[in-house]
Amino acid sequence: MSAIRPPAVAGMFYPADPAQLDQYVRAALAQAAREVPQLPEVEAVVSPHAGYRYSGPIAAHAFAALAERGPLKRIVLLGPAHTVPFRGIAAPAWDGFATPLGVVPVDTEARAAVARLPQVIIDDIPHAREHSLEVQLPFIQVLYPGVPVLPLVVGEATPEEVAQVIDMLADEDTAIVVSSDLSHYEPYDKARLHDAVTAQRIEALDYAHISPQDACGARPLAGLLYEARKEHWQPVLLDLRNSGDTAGDKSRVVGYGAWAFVNAEAA
Repeated sequence: MSAIRPPAVAGMFYPADPAQLDQYVRAALAQAAREVPQLPEVEAVVSPHAGYRYSGPIAAHAFAALAERGPLKRIVLLGPAHTVPFRGIAAPAWDGFATPLGVVPVDTEARAAVARLPQVIIDDIPHAREHSLEVQLPFIQVLYPGVPVLPLVVGEATPEEVAQVIDMLADEDTAIVVSSDLSHYEPYDKARLHDAVTAQRIEALDYAHISPQDACGARPLAGLLYEARKEHWQPVLLDLRNSGDTAGDKSRVVGYGAWAFVNAEAA
C-alpha cells in the first residue's frame, strides 16, 4: 500500500484512543442492533457524520442495519464537501485511510472504474480535512475488518451524475453508505418539524426537493434517491433525532437521520 491519508478528526469527532474508540463503536452497535428491525437485502444506508457525542447513536442504527447484509467485498462511501468547493465527485489518490483502529484500504479497482466517468476526478485535496467520510470508517472497521472502501466526496453534482457512480458500483458484494446530517442550528421544535418534512421526502424518493438547507449531504443523498427510484429500493427509517436529544442543548440543534434502503423485489 502506498500513500495513506492520516486521520483528520480523531480526538475531535471521535476518540483518538484505539481502545476507547473500539469500545464506543461496539457498544453503540450493540444498542442499535436491539432496536433495528430485521430487513431484507440492504443495498444502502444513510448515516450522519457529526461528532459521536451528537450523532454516533444514530449512525450506529445505520450500520447495525448494514450488518444484516452479511459479507461484503466493497463499501462505497459518498459524502458532501465541507472544506473545498469543486465541481464533480472526487475520489482519493491515497490507497488507504487511517483511523486509530488501523488503515482501511481503498478499493483501487473501483476507483479506476469510476475515474472513467467525466464527473469523477482523482484529487486528495477535498478529502484531506473532510470529516463526513472519516467518521464512518470506525464502524466499518469493527463490522467489516479489512473490507476495502471507495471514499467519494461529492461537490457540485447532479442527482443523475451521483446515481451513475452508484449504478456502476452497486452489486451483490457492494454496499453504499451516504453520509449526511439534516437541518442545522434551528431551535429544537423547529428542527423537528423541518427534519420530519425532509424524512417524508426521503421516504418518497423525492430527489428533486432535497436542498442543502435540508441536509448538508443533499447532493449525494439526492443521487441515492434517484438510484433508489430506478432500482426499486425502499427506504426504511431507522432513527430520527437531533443534537438536542443526544447532547442536551435544545437552543440550536443539528438534525440526524438513519435510513436503510432495501431491495423491494427481494422482500
